[in-house]
Amino acid sequence: MAFPPAAPRKHLHNRNIDCQGYLRDDGFWDIEARIVDVKTYTVDNRWRGPLEPGNPIHNMGVRLTIDHTFTVREVATTMDDQPHQICHEVLVNFQRLVGLSIGPGWGRKVKERQGGSAGCTHLVDLLGPMATVAFQTTASDAARDMARQVNPEIYPEVKTDPTKKPFVLNGCYTWSSGSSAVKEVYPLHYTGDKSVEEVAQDSKNDSADKTIFRG
Repeated sequence: MAFPPAAPRKHLHNRNIDCQGYLRDDGFWDIEARIVDVKTYTVDNRWRGPLEPGNPIHNMGVRLTIDHTFTVREVATTMDDQPHQICHEVLVNFQRLVGLSIGPGWGRKVKERQGGSAGCTHLVDLLGPMATVAFQTTASDAARDMARQVNPEIYPEVKTDPTKKPFVLNGCYTWSSGSSAVKEVYPLHYTGDKSVEEVAQDSKNDSADKTIFRG
């Protein structure tokens, strides 16, 4: 579905954020994210001189290597293009993420170690969506099957318990407990017979536990 027609306008700025997830041959997972900012007009930079249209102002990224418990084992950073000469000096601080676990409180823990002058605004901003990408990379049955083939000792066969509340339940409109999607995919957790107020309360309670992507 396309946007409705826009008012007359001029394109000035473009930001691309690219996130990718990989299963490594050693059984770990690499989650990579890169941010690229470009202008459609020439801007003057005190350090780099005039930046022509399309010449990145920011071109930088983070790689988190995590294990099967979502614990950060390694961190790599890159700054191919930066607006100030000293920006890259902060990269060493991102090693403070080693040992943290992606899960409840991830955003808060990141801010404690990389917030303010201890980090780079643009790289820190990538760490939020990277948590989501880590989940998306590892959550599918196909991904877990591939992980078992790489290292069956770390990733044993796990039988799904249909009575266990799905993680996605009440996380959004589609997966609200009274939706047709839940009725079809997770019938044991369908609550279509509940009142609107009861379903809303269930959603509030479930969302309170989904702090993996929040502070």
